[in-house]
Amino acid sequence: MSTKHSKAAETFLKNRSLAAWHDETLWMVRAKRDKMSKAVPEWEHLRDMACAIKMYSNSHLDQLLVEFEKNAKANGAHVYWAKDAEEYCSIVARILEEHQVKHFIKSKSMLAEECGLNEYLEQKGVEVVESDLGERILQLMHKKPSHIVLPAIHVKKEEIGELFVKEMGTEPGNNDQTYLTHAARKNLRRKFIEAEAAMTGANFAVASTGECVVCTNEGNADMGTSQPKLQITAFGMEKIVPDRDALGVFTRLLARSGTGQPITTYTSHYRKPRTGGELHIIIVDNGRSRILGDPDHVKALNCLRCGACMNTCPVYRRSGGYAYTYFIPGPIGINLGMLK
Repeated sequence: MSTKHSKAAETFLKNRSLAAWHDETLWMVRAKRDKMSKAVPEWEHLRDMACAIKMYSNSHLDQLLVEFEKNAKANGAHVYWAKDAEEYCSIVARILEEHQVKHFIKSKSMLAEECGLNEYLEQKGVEVVESDLGERILQLMHKKPSHIVLPAIHVKKEEIGELFVKEMGTEPGNNDQTYLTHAARKNLRRKFIEAEAAMTGANFAVASTGECVVCTNEGNADMGTSQPKLQITAFGMEKIVPDRDALGVFTRLLARSGTGQPITTYTSHYRKPRTGGELHIIIVDNGRSRILGDPDHVKALNCLRCGACMNTCPVYRRSGGYAYTYFIPGPIGINLGMLK
């Protein structure tokens, strides 16, 4: 890995202006995180509480997951268990096939990235549209995310402007962020309307209520699930939390750590299928139970996927996400990738 990383980092650093911008921008996000944390007197206590909750949840996963399944089914959801990426992808494909879905829209999901869901569905003739703006840009560029929270952080607005001219017919040379955002919104609105099914990941799954919680800043998860009658939600089994009290600890930490916000713009709770619709929930292992049984690495499952370690790491900031071989780059990605 080190040889691949060094060569990829060398390539990244050849574009000096991009490399400097990448470094400075991510450090700015880290500085926002520090400023926001200092505004919360109990910040370190919250972090300790979150760690304790995670350790409890991970050591009681067998009970909490069964409790979640029971409550989710009582809410009217269909619940599935997937042992690996292949089973997860096949479950999604089967649900879509049973409902004759050809247009599928999804919000940001690192689990889908981990398991290669998009490619799997596209091979079966399903149009998959990413609704997160950064993910959509990368999808149109045929590239992968380089950061788990800011997936297109490595792409400059000039590149996006050129891409949108080709894909959306925007005005050549107009790289104004507001103009490009409005163009993307208009383009995505049509995709939302065409969608026959929608998918979200889950930042958290609450055992005591059987609900899935999704945190976004664009509202794309809500937009996606508000039109089609078929909704699929999937999460890695380490996303489970015992109850809403525990959830409150994590929602206070997640956005502050990830982007320096007090809370994400939208924190959406999906508990029941909409009237006349269906909600399908997939709980995925894909190697997590093996990590759970490894005392030296079990704490890797405590990760909230906030991205703060990437924003902090000087190696990541100065080499870019594509210098890493695992789909999650940076410090946490090195650890998780090693365990695969």
